[in-house]
Amino acid sequence: MGHKKALLLINLGSPDSTKVKDVKSYLDEFLMDERVIDFPYWKRLLLVRGIILNFRPKKSAAAYKSIWWKEGSPLVVLNQRLAKKVDERCDYPVALAMRYGNPSIKDVIGKLILDNPQLERLQIVPLYPQYAMSTYETVVEKVLEVVREQDISLQLEWMPPFYNDEDYLKLLAEKIRPSIEEDYDKILFSYHGVPERHIKKGDVTGEHCLQCEDCCNVPSDAHAWCYRHQCYNVTKSVCQILNIPEHKVVHTFQSRLGRDPWLQPYTDKTLEALGKEGVQKLLIVCPAFVTDCLETLEEIQEEGMEIFQHAGGGEFKYIPCLNDDNNWADLIAEWAGGKVRFKQTESVVFPIDLPVSKRNY
Repeated sequence: MGHKKALLLINLGSPDSTKVKDVKSYLDEFLMDERVIDFPYWKRLLLVRGIILNFRPKKSAAAYKSIWWKEGSPLVVLNQRLAKKVDERCDYPVALAMRYGNPSIKDVIGKLILDNPQLERLQIVPLYPQYAMSTYETVVEKVLEVVREQDISLQLEWMPPFYNDEDYLKLLAEKIRPSIEEDYDKILFSYHGVPERHIKKGDVTGEHCLQCEDCCNVPSDAHAWCYRHQCYNVTKSVCQILNIPEHKVVHTFQSRLGRDPWLQPYTDKTLEALGKEGVQKLLIVCPAFVTDCLETLEEIQEEGMEIFQHAGGGEFKYIPCLNDDNNWADLIAEWAGGKVRFKQTESVVFPIDLPVSKRNY
């Protein structure tokens, strides 16, 4: 008869292949999400399908080819391995879905219910350490959309963003530790960028984020949904655990799109500057990601290294994400087993107090 409880891991997603048509299909789903490009529908349609999809897929396909594995997309393959390890540690089903592409949230939830007719509780872990409307929030909204459209009766339980979870921070620190035991000049913490307007839209106070001096260090209710604050929190916490000197730490944001201002300083510009300064050994880690993907393997490990060394920098060492590490699988299983209190929601209108309810698109 199956199980009454299941665990669902959800990450960003990937094209089905490196073929231009598959990359175009993936980018269309991704960029047409109103929480990724938060413009009115007509404007988003014009921008994405009228402009971006006419040139971006070919370029992105080439980038995916440079990091693609024989088994498929590194992001998908690594998450499949992780889900399998977590499943081995649990006495209930563990499944994996992607917000965009395959395996889709709709298909995976449908299969869980089909295989487990008595399913009552679905625990969900969005694999994003920090909260952002274009990552954590869109996962929540997509799950609720599927549940609503399919008229599914389930108790949904959400793992909160874990940027301040002590066990996660210790695990991340231990991933970095072997590299800092060697001589190095700088360690760069590079986080995925978001437009500044996303930070302001997520500000439940309406007057804090990017509006007061040193806002990330001034106590505020806004911090619970502030991606920028949570990124800085991770950097600060990891550096404290590892006793990394402040003068060796650099904090940046990568992957901007368009002309609107994004969170700064920018990773590519900083890498160039560090190269020109003659930094001889640079360590780089990307704590916005728990799984290596296009943004880490191609944008950082390939392009980032080229920018840094072309500008005169020396050794460039990228520190991999947690990926399918055994300790990471252990921690997720412990979270789901009761070590962390998952948030519940009975309503599809105001799920776990997401600030989306305060915004207009």
